Amino acid sequence: MTDLPVSVLERIAAALERLAPAPIVSADPLAHPAYLWRDGVLRPVRGFAPLPLDLLQGLDRQREALLTNLTRLAEGHAAQDVLLWGARGTGKSALVKASVAAVQAARPGRLALVSVDTLDSLPTLFALLEGVDRAFALFIDDLGFDEAGEARKLRSLLDGGAEARPAHVRLLVTANRRHLLPRDLSEQDSAINPRDVVDDQLALADRFGLSLGFHALDQDGYLAIVRAYTERHDLPFDGAEAVHWATRRGSRSGRVAWQYIVDLAGRKERVL
Repeated sequence: MTDLPVSVLERIAAALERLAPAPIVSADPLAHPAYLWRDGVLRPVRGFAPLPLDLLQGLDRQREALLTNLTRLAEGHAAQDVLLWGARGTGKSALVKASVAAVQAARPGRLALVSVDTLDSLPTLFALLEGVDRAFALFIDDLGFDEAGEARKLRSLLDGGAEARPAHVRLLVTANRRHLLPRDLSEQDSAINPRDVVDDQLALADRFGLSLGFHALDQDGYLAIVRAYTERHDLPFDGAEAVHWATRRGSRSGRVAWQYIVDLAGRKERVL
């Protein structure tokens, strides 16, 4: 076969380059209130609009502690990594987003939220944010581990590892349990004492300077959330109906309260 001339090969290579998708460039880390960190790229969150803080009922202690910590971070002062743990649907994620938005309103441009989905990518993100004149709260939602090694990896990141973590970057982590144990200890190497494995995971929880617990609601707390939503959206409040809704779902939580409000608004032909 006759070799193609160099000029033809060059034209083919140029055509292939034009057909290839352009590499995605990270968004300006100073330009947006919230980002997604995916595949090594910062992507702006479209329509970042968390719930107002006053709608999050029964979380006064957690709210004040988180707001104080985030305010310190935004102002360039020493701040803690935060573990928010407890029952599902109790407002952990909602409080993170609402608190960040509240600090952003009080101190425009000084704080951004970055949602992170993998621990492996955190060192790269730390390097990207190192020289940026802005504080960042890195949000890891619903954290759980399948292996003890994953917990040790996060513990190393919280400690700084071989390279110091930027002082203006802190982690906000939500989990269903305070002690971040692997889901199945029986999968651990049989040569490892289970007590040692548990101690290893407790050491991870201790790395968070601020630990906030969220607990299942009683009926009064649940109804307080429902009432706040109905007042905000001009909907009728019916406590008995709201309780019946929660009973059918087998739980009382802020999430269940909101689902009830959506159903109520739909029946009243309203748009939230």
